[in-house]
Order: sequence, then C-alpha cells, then structure tokens
Amino acid sequence: MTDFSKFEKKIDILFQDKSLLKQAFTHRSYLNERPSWKLPHNERLEFLGDAVLELIVTEYLFEKYPEKPEGELTSLRAALVNATMLAKIAGDLNINDFLLLSRGEKKDTGKARQYILANTFEALIGAIYLDQEYKTAKSFIKRCLLVYLDEVLKNNLWRDAKSFFQEKAQEIAGITPAYKVLKEWGPDHNKHFLIGVFLNDEVIAQGEGLSKQEAEQNAAFNALEQKGWG
Repeated sequence: MTDFSKFEKKIDILFQDKSLLKQAFTHRSYLNERPSWKLPHNERLEFLGDAVLELIVTEYLFEKYPEKPEGELTSLRAALVNATMLAKIAGDLNINDFLLLSRGEKKDTGKARQYILANTFEALIGAIYLDQEYKTAKSFIKRCLLVYLDEVLKNNLWRDAKSFFQEKAQEIAGITPAYKVLKEWGPDHNKHFLIGVFLNDEVIAQGEGLSKQEAEQNAAFNALEQKGWG
C-alpha cells in the first residue's frame, strides 16, 4: 500500500483531507483495474491545478518584472509551466514513486510517463489549493517551481523557439520552416502529437506535445539545437 505520509513529509504539507492527496495521484488507468477504489481519477484536480498554477506564476512574474511587456511575460510563463518543466519538478519531488497506475501504464516509462508526471503535479496543486487554500499553494509553487526562473532566463528557455528558428532559417538558409504532423495518438482528453519541422524536404527535428502548438515549439527547440543556432 502506498504510504502518502512520506510524500507529505517530502513536500512539508500535512493534508487535512487525505483523500484529496490520494486522488491527485490516481491516474485514470488505475480505476480500470481497481473498480472498488472509492476515489475518482485526478483529471478534475488537474484542471483546477492548471488554472491555479497559471494564476500564481502570472502574479509572481507581473510583480517581479514591472518593466517587461506582456509578450515577454507570456513567454516566461510558458517556459515555467510547460510539460517538460513540470515533469522535471515532479521528478524532484519523487512523484513517480507514489503514482497509482495500471500495470500497463507502469511499464511505459518513456515520454507518456513524463506527461503523466506533469499532469499529476498539476493535480497535486489543485489538491493543495482545495485542502490548504491559495497561500499554501502559492508557497509550494514558489519553492519548487519558481526557483527555476533564473535557469530559464540564463538558458533563454523563455524564448519563442518557433519564431526564433524561423528567423535563423530565413537568415542562414533562406528557407521558411514547415511543420507537419507525423503521428497523433491517444483519446481526445489526452491527445499526443509528434510533429516534424522541415527545411524544404529535409526533416530537421521532431517534437512531441499534448497540443500541436506545444509539439511545434518542442520541434523548433530541438531544431535549434540540431543546427547549433542557439
């Protein structure tokens, strides 16, 4: 049986309603094998947590950078709340050790697991918000996510990779990049896309995401690295 008290110690938050914490870690697939499980899966908490996360990060950036324009703040926020960053933080918190998954999902430790980790982190924020309210959720996000802001700025992770790759491709190769969906899979509520970025007929790099826009950004970022145009 998963001991969630260890996770509470890890994040230094003691839940009043333990079922909220368990629900945050309950993946849809787990219910298929455990019909007697009394809690719903975590997608509603993820929906709430996504909104809470975006508000707290937006508020923080708005107050910290009064001189930055809206477009730059949007890019900074996107770099902090994308699936790659959230999966990284989920790794910092050892969320993987507490996930409630089906046997099939447990075997898949690749990209799909990274998205599950990112989604679970959002569900956890939703659970913290409901159990402890806004102040605790804000404190939690500041100490586990916003500490990466300096790294985002230092490595230019906030930059719009798609726009920057187009600039470089036109400047150096005289070609406008094109993006094509190479593969898509998953149910409507959890769709995944694999997109290739092309210069003429040559595929330069691929990117994966939960939306076409995210996959295109990841493809462009990978293409910049591939070409050494960073």
